[in-house]
Order: sequence, then C-alpha cells, then structure tokens
Amino acid sequence: MANSLSAHAPAERSQTTFAVLLALSFCHLLNDMMQSLIPAIYPMLKSDFGLDFGQIGILTLAFQATASLFQPVVGIYTDRYRSPYSLAIGMGFTFAGLIYLSRASHFYELLAGACVVGLGSAIFHPDSSRMARLASGGRYGLAQSVFQVGGNAGTALGPLLAAFVVLQNGQRSIIWFSGAALLAMVILWQVGKWAIATWARNAAMAGTSRRLVSGAMPNLSRARTITTIVVLMVLMFSKFVYTSSFASYYTFYLIERFHLSVQDAQLHLFVFLVAVAVGTILGGPIGDRVGRKYVIWGSILGVLPFTLALPYANLLWTGVLSVFIGLILSAAFAAIIVFAQELMPHKIGLMSGLFFGFAFGVAGVGAAVMGYVADWKGIEFVFSLTSYFPAFGILAIFLPDLKSVRPQRRMAESTTK
Repeated sequence: MANSLSAHAPAERSQTTFAVLLALSFCHLLNDMMQSLIPAIYPMLKSDFGLDFGQIGILTLAFQATASLFQPVVGIYTDRYRSPYSLAIGMGFTFAGLIYLSRASHFYELLAGACVVGLGSAIFHPDSSRMARLASGGRYGLAQSVFQVGGNAGTALGPLLAAFVVLQNGQRSIIWFSGAALLAMVILWQVGKWAIATWARNAAMAGTSRRLVSGAMPNLSRARTITTIVVLMVLMFSKFVYTSSFASYYTFYLIERFHLSVQDAQLHLFVFLVAVAVGTILGGPIGDRVGRKYVIWGSILGVLPFTLALPYANLLWTGVLSVFIGLILSAAFAAIIVFAQELMPHKIGLMSGLFFGFAFGVAGVGAAVMGYVADWKGIEFVFSLTSYFPAFGILAIFLPDLKSVRPQRRMAESTTK
C-alpha cells in the first residue's frame, strides 16, 4: 500500500492522485459503515433496553454532538500543526467505541460508547477532507465527491449489515466490525506517509519554505464572507435536519404506517442510502463544471416537491420518492464543502471541520428534537413537518458566484510545523 501511494506522490496541480482518493474513500466507507450501525440497530436497542423515542434521539445526539463539537477544534489544530497520522488515531477511537458498545448493559453505557465513536469521527473527517483536496489535482469537487461517496456507501451498508448480522446475532456481534477499524488504521497510516512525502515535494518544487495554497482567495469583503458562511450553514441545517430525521426514523415510519417487518424496513432504508451515495458522487463533478452555487440551489430547493409528496404516498411511491429524495438532496454536500473551502483556502482544516462538525451537530439535534416530536405527535407527523425544510434552499440565491469573483493569491507555509 505504501509503495502504491508513494508512486503517486507528485503534487502537480494538474494531476489527480486517485490512489489516495480511493484509499480515503474506502476508509470513509469503513468509518461510516461502523458508525451507521448505531442508528441501524435502534429497533433492537429500543426493545432490549426499553427505550422510548426521546432516548433514541438522545443517543443520536450523544454521537453527533461529540463529533460536531470536536471537528472544528481538530481542523484549527491541523491548520497550524500538520498531523498526518491523526486519521489512524481517530480510527482507533472508533475501534474502542465499537468494543464498548458491544458490551454495554445500560443506557448510559450506550451513550458513552456513542460518544467515543463520535470522537473518532471528529478526528477523521476534517483532515481526511484536507487530504482529499491535497490529492485532487485542482479537481476539488470530484475529489470531495469521491471521498464522500465512500462515507455514503458505508452508511448504506450499515443498515444492511445490521439487518443480517447484528439483528440476527445480538448486541455482542457489534464487536465483529472492529476488524474494519483495524484495517482502516493500517491504510490511513500509509496515507499519512504519502502526505509527508507530498508536502516535502511541494516545498522542494517551490525551492522555498513557502508556497501558494491550492486555491485562490476570493476578493470578498469580510461581511460578505461571513454572510455567505451563514447562508451555507442555514442550507446545511435544512438538508441535515431532514436527512437525519429520515435516516433515524424511516424504518419506524415504514413499520408503523405500512406494517413492514424490521428487515424489510431496513432494506428500504438501504435503497434510500444507495440513492444518497449516487447523488453524492454526481454532485461534485457537476459543481466543477457548472458552478457549485447552482448545484446547491438545485439540490436543496429542487427536492422540495418530492419531500412534500412523500407523507401522502402509498408504500410503492414512498419507495420511489425516497430514491429521488436521496439522489437529489445528497448532491449538495460536496458542493457546500468545496464552496466553503474556496471562501477561505488558507484555512482548509477549519472550514472542513466547521461544516462537517455543523452537519453532525445539526443532524444530532434534529434527530433528538424529532424523537421527542414523534413521542408527542407521532412518527407520521415528523415526516409531514420535516417535508417543508428544503424550502430554505431558496436562500442559495444569496451565494456569490465564485467563478466570477476576482481571485487573489495568498501565501501559506508548506513545511510541517
């Protein structure tokens, strides 16, 4: 693995290092597959531990909030001090969290295990996004899509594996998936070695200890930059409250409304998550070609007719609509991340951590709140309420078109601090 990555170490802007992108994407798959086991086994935990929907929401919040709060901190640190092996260390936390979850015997132990897994996610995501940008060769949207589609694929595999492994063999079988964390740690260690070689090569090619950052700083005022970040966060809010509620409660919705078995409901969730993976891989390259603003706008606002129709559909059309919703809505995430990075390309870690962290936090809070709403008004009401959230997509009209903004180059240190 090391030789394969090192062979692609040249860091010319025109050259995309697909070996590294695929390695990161595969590890993202393993990471999110392990993490998605938590919501996928909610029906089993609800029964075994006697949980209500509110406690299910709190469990999601414990994981998502931990990931959310620590990701910007990790991003700020790695902007100042490069930590090429932090990815492998983060995966170690996920490894430990899975072992603890497999042995938990009380609700509070479930919360502790979820927090440890969340910490692993907080360490993994910001710097892996940075590594993907480093390997992009200037094709930033494509690189983020390749990286993120691994996570979406892993999220889709989680419920499927939960249905046929954990739900069949019980809570203790969660420990079987810790082997995936060990594999990811080995791969990410090699990615760290590649990053060190690439940074050194960049410095040597520049003939100095400083280089141009991979991107151009848009010539926007401070107020306009802050306003743009706020708009992006509102758009992330609308997207992730909907998707987190969908992912957390879709199986319960299908079981309650259409009387499906747990396994059949999990298969429907798997289909939705596959559609999310496909939409993710399409969104980045389309944004590279037509502009990220238009992908964000079309994705979030464009899904509104489908979300509004879903609460009134029969089982067949519920499945069909879920595919369109997953396909369209997921196209926005890579575009939002790259848009944010292009606003402040000298602070890639901060922007990656901020937006990944905000996504996790919004998803956690949204799932927790909607859990209590489900206890209060019913699970079908949750799907009716959240169906209006994509209407916030109209705010994308206030995003600047970065392709038409005059850039200015900035210098940043390229040597490891």
